[in-house]
Amino acid sequence: MSRLRRAAGRANWGAGLASLVWLAFVIAPIYLVVKDSLQTTGSYLDHGPLSLPRHLTFGNFGDVFDRGFTHYLVNTAIVTVASAALTVLLAFPAAYAIVRSRSRMVSGVFRMFLTGLAIPAQATIIPVYLLITRMHLYDSLTAIVLPTVAFGLPLSVLVLASALRDVPRELYEAMTLEGGGSVRLMWSLALPLSRAALTTVSIYCALNAWNGFLFPLILTQSDEQRVQTLGLYNFQGQFSSNVPGLMAAVLLSALPIFVVYLFARRWLVAGMAGVGGK
Repeated sequence: MSRLRRAAGRANWGAGLASLVWLAFVIAPIYLVVKDSLQTTGSYLDHGPLSLPRHLTFGNFGDVFDRGFTHYLVNTAIVTVASAALTVLLAFPAAYAIVRSRSRMVSGVFRMFLTGLAIPAQATIIPVYLLITRMHLYDSLTAIVLPTVAFGLPLSVLVLASALRDVPRELYEAMTLEGGGSVRLMWSLALPLSRAALTTVSIYCALNAWNGFLFPLILTQSDEQRVQTLGLYNFQGQFSSNVPGLMAAVLLSALPIFVVYLFARRWLVAGMAGVGGK
């Protein structure tokens, strides 16, 4: 027992050093992006990317907004919210039916969802393009939302089904004895007990939609339907010699997701630790 206590009280210098190295790798890119976005182009070119910040300015953000980046962010926000909401709205009833049903047909549908995890979006981009064009949705935000939701459903159903299996059967039986039907059981019992999993799925879907590049690139064309990932891609050419301007656009793109993570990290960690459990 005394040996265990001495081992527990002994400092783990190796783990501490590894944590510091990992922290440096994480902080260094963030520091460079923030520092460069607040420098003038002349200062950046004169002193190099690794120099300490001089002549701080917020003018780079104004240049980015003047080139229409606000419109790109609004389009991305619409796609992100719509994709996350629609995915959760479809995945939760499907996961509930999979967990509660004893039908072989439902089990087959669940296996079909799991098969979707092995299909990359790149392998289906031609059929998706044909479907979107025949539905007359090409060059619209809806053309981005629908395939994003489709490819987010398999993992969402898997996580939510794992969470719903953790709900005690006795609670279902007790509410059934009180006269609760299937719809009431789903919304009044299963939904509140799956908040961590729902948050995890929502954040996962929002991240996929916010960072999506393939579907916006193939399924949209006009500048009015452009999202921030395509905006960054175009800015890379426009700001080829203006690295601070490009870094300002990168910072604006990452900031909303960072803020969402700060407020939802507790639910995200809880959902991932339990594979979507309670």
